[in-house]
Amino acid sequence: MTRNAVSWDHYRAFLAVAETGSLSAAARQIGQTQPTLGRQIDALERALGLSLFVRSPAGLTLTEGGHDLLPDAQGMAAAAEALLRSASAGRDETAGVVRITASEIVGGAVLPPVVAALQAQHPGLVVELVLTNRSEDLLRRDADIAVRMVRPDQNAVIARQIGRVPLGLYAHEAYLARCGSPQTLADLSTHTVIGFDRNPAAARALEVGSGWDRRLFRFRSDSDLAQLAMLRAAGGIGVCQAPLASQWPELRPVLPDLVSFHLDIWLAMHEDQRRNRRVRVTFDHLAVALRAYVDLKTLPSASGSLE
Repeated sequence: MTRNAVSWDHYRAFLAVAETGSLSAAARQIGQTQPTLGRQIDALERALGLSLFVRSPAGLTLTEGGHDLLPDAQGMAAAAEALLRSASAGRDETAGVVRITASEIVGGAVLPPVVAALQAQHPGLVVELVLTNRSEDLLRRDADIAVRMVRPDQNAVIARQIGRVPLGLYAHEAYLARCGSPQTLADLSTHTVIGFDRNPAAARALEVGSGWDRRLFRFRSDSDLAQLAMLRAAGGIGVCQAPLASQWPELRPVLPDLVSFHLDIWLAMHEDQRRNRRVRVTFDHLAVALRAYVDLKTLPSASGSLE
């Protein structure tokens, strides 16, 4: 097999093994038999003249050559998925698949009612929602629309600034009744403070915003949803977006005059998607709903109304 004869199936097999670390798990993931998958990996290695995996009793790990190939193979996978989304309905129809990426908090706690209202208006719309704090690549078509907390800097990307989301410290009223309310930053050392574990981006954001760091935290997690769940379980004091906290009256602000900062919120899509009706309709719907969220208005219900 020559390099030109390598099919997408061989790269898909490579990606599956790279993700799972074993032929058996990769075969289950993509619906192939293990021998077929093994033959595809062998054929790919012969065609490229590279050893892609180190085989051991513990499984398969990528070689240096495999690591070098991985980003391009992921790009091929994203392009293949984008092609399927584009073919899922006509470009002039508000139907088919739209893939949205958002941060854990925005995707997990803010967007579900927004998406429900959108799909109530457009029943033929299929939404794929990816929760990640990593910026997905819109140029590589990892997603059609991205909700980001930093300004997109890629060329050929349309970006709309929605606004600035205020953040502060909050605690459940039951926690404050049990443990009291801190009056100074120094008082936080006697409380269960909820914060990040090993995420350097979170560390930078909080250090700039408040001047305190990881050593203060008695509950640590790099999952924003886990932190929010702990906050709502009356487990301690933590950072929360003010529009989100306003939806739960039991969450009370803590030290609002001493700890407060903002995050920008942006909506972005590839400029080519302007002519795709389902993506444009979804983009415009998200822009209206997120603007309402930033302005502390009620999010849309399944009826699609904004109060």
